[in-house]
Amino acid sequence: MHIGFLSFGHYRDVPGARVGTAADSLLQHVELAVRAEEIGFDGAWLRVHHFEESLAAPFPLLSAMAARTRRIDVGTGVVDLRYENPLYLAEEAAATDLLSGGRLQLGVSRGSPEQAADGQARFGYHLGEDESWSDHARSKAELFRRAIAGEPVARSHRASQFGVEEPDLPIRPLSPGLPERIWWGAGTHETGVWAGQQGMNLVSSTLLLAEDGRPFHVQQADQVRAFREAFARAGHEGSPKAAVTRPAFPITSDDDRRYFGRHAGSGDAVGILEGVSARSGPQFVGSVEDVARMLAADEAVAAADYVLFTMPSQLGVEYNAHWMENLLIVAQELGWK
Repeated sequence: MHIGFLSFGHYRDVPGARVGTAADSLLQHVELAVRAEEIGFDGAWLRVHHFEESLAAPFPLLSAMAARTRRIDVGTGVVDLRYENPLYLAEEAAATDLLSGGRLQLGVSRGSPEQAADGQARFGYHLGEDESWSDHARSKAELFRRAIAGEPVARSHRASQFGVEEPDLPIRPLSPGLPERIWWGAGTHETGVWAGQQGMNLVSSTLLLAEDGRPFHVQQADQVRAFREAFARAGHEGSPKAAVTRPAFPITSDDDRRYFGRHAGSGDAVGILEGVSARSGPQFVGSVEDVARMLAADEAVAAADYVLFTMPSQLGVEYNAHWMENLLIVAQELGWK
């Protein structure tokens, strides 16, 4: 089992803030990646959101994190393709992967609701006739994946002069191995199956849409299994990877108790998102042994290859290093490390 942190990178300019500015957040995440590697984590992953006081432009930060580390993955969970030019994304991803020595784990998807009602339009992207944003994102994903695989996507002047209509120029740079490290963020059973059919890895969402009343981890385990089955049926080579995210906070200090103790014993949360019933899982709060026991009983965790722990990044580097050390002990209790 691989473990990593997943961070929104929130910052707020308020009295007493440990992460008051965007610069604070960016620089601290470089240090957090270094500390994560030293502690024994396998990955440092970032959430990407636009028009918010959080992380929006992942590749400069991922490259800086990679430059200061040697072993851990640097990843995204996820890049919202509604906001992306797929060919420029392909160039950025390949360059970052080369700088990291092949450690980029790039999660992409249709994305979740954003602050801006017209954000995609402000970035210059609009829906075609009878096109949904899911269609839009999947179309971009297809072009992006063809580009990083080295398929020609543009026509040279030479080809044009000789009347050749087919593209003959691939994007540059290309990074071998990157196509096998693309993850699709899926918030429904159906999108998990689609990711498997396409031969991508799966980042299962922190909430599931169109939930059926069963516990979150049970529904998510079904999604992961269906993803793997779809991958195999489609005839793809290799072993598909699945990642799940969990908010887990072992209590080993007064600070832990003050920040997270009140969340102990919480259950699934159910609500409405974009007009559809949605369910998310509980927070895992308690002693090291309690958190280990809760993770051991989680069917989706058992079905996954990678567990990403939601980082309370606004609490700063030192507290989060302590939090990661606690989680490493949990991982050792479970036999993961």
